[in-house]
Amino acid sequence: MSKKKIYIIIAIIFVLAFLAGNLVYPQLLNLPKFPQKDFKLGLDLQGGTHLLYEADLSNIEKADYSSSLQGLRDVIERRVNVFGVREPVVQTEEAAGHHRLIVELAGIKDPAEAIKMIGQTPFLEFKEVKDNYQEILEKNQKVLETKEGELEDPFQPTPLTGKYLKHADVSFDQTTYKPSVSLQFNDEGAKIFEDLTEKNVGKPLAIYIDQILISAPVVQEKISGGKAQITGSFSVDEAKELARNLNAGALPVPINLISQQSVGPTLGKISLEESLKAGMLGFLAIVLFIFFFYRLPGVLASLALGVYIVLILALFKLIPVTLTLAGIGGFILSIGMAVDANVLIFSRMREELKSGKNFNQSLEEGFNRAWPAIRDGNLTTLLVTAILFGFGTSFIKGFALTLSIGILISMFSAIFITKNFLKIFVGTKLENLKWLWK
Repeated sequence: MSKKKIYIIIAIIFVLAFLAGNLVYPQLLNLPKFPQKDFKLGLDLQGGTHLLYEADLSNIEKADYSSSLQGLRDVIERRVNVFGVREPVVQTEEAAGHHRLIVELAGIKDPAEAIKMIGQTPFLEFKEVKDNYQEILEKNQKVLETKEGELEDPFQPTPLTGKYLKHADVSFDQTTYKPSVSLQFNDEGAKIFEDLTEKNVGKPLAIYIDQILISAPVVQEKISGGKAQITGSFSVDEAKELARNLNAGALPVPINLISQQSVGPTLGKISLEESLKAGMLGFLAIVLFIFFFYRLPGVLASLALGVYIVLILALFKLIPVTLTLAGIGGFILSIGMAVDANVLIFSRMREELKSGKNFNQSLEEGFNRAWPAIRDGNLTTLLVTAILFGFGTSFIKGFALTLSIGILISMFSAIFITKNFLKIFVGTKLENLKWLWK
């Protein structure tokens, strides 16, 4: 590769680092019209509420435990999002035969209201169109265009609610293999559903959970027998989600609050400051080590490490990644992984120089021979992070996510950025100063 191309690549790297640096710390230059995004902090850093609920599955068939809990989780998550909580964490767990729902509300200001809302059992209802359905739709369209006035619900309640629904399942058309959702009502619900479909042929029959519209299939014909199908152009995952939501509204799954923990913003601020302090001290220790032990390559590696940190922090903002203490720990650990790759490369370069090869040959051989060890070590760690992310709790997932992102960027930093920095010295007088490289 010519020196001109190397200079262009390095210029692009610095421009990218400059833009990323301003995204991470916009106060640096206060560039006009430059996008400003805040880091998303988790519960342990910005404070909030941690709620633990016990799910009562005494009225649920054991085979339906998993789908009922998943549907309940979906509904609770939707409720929390409507409440305006930023980056909520809602998950289920089973411990010693107990089925529990964990809700983490970062930055919540009114935990009592959130607890009241979350504690309600999901409510499923079917609604039919109002007599002036078309007029309401036209009125709502004008409201959306002018942003004046209030939207009106074009549907009205019916006697058919979740208590009449026995079960909802995903089924597939035998000809087209397209997914649909099958509904089964009890005897009383079957009669109500038959009357509704008879007078609403050709009209939509809306399905609501917690006053939120989740589907509005059009009635094709009068349906008797209590069995029906919801068809449409949705994917298998969308059909499964709809079935879960229907079951969540139909099945009585009460939840009882058994634990509430509050994390104050002051404690979160202290934790964040201590984490940043530890990160900066660790970075300084790494820079001093590689500077004194590897001389000029250590200086270049430190520069590449600085670019790496700016890029990964910018990614955390752009994705965005919700940062917790565990996540910051994963990020700091990834810095060590980035340095480890440089150490392998520089050590191999020294061996090549000592064997009598020139600087350019030693540079290429150092990277080529160190790459298998870097690749295998990082892939092994990525495999572990995938397992942690798939089976761990929310904090463990945060650690796994930041560590995996850091590892991927660290490989780019060591193999691409550091290598191009070193290539600048090929063919210069400095490459002959052995004490700089050995």
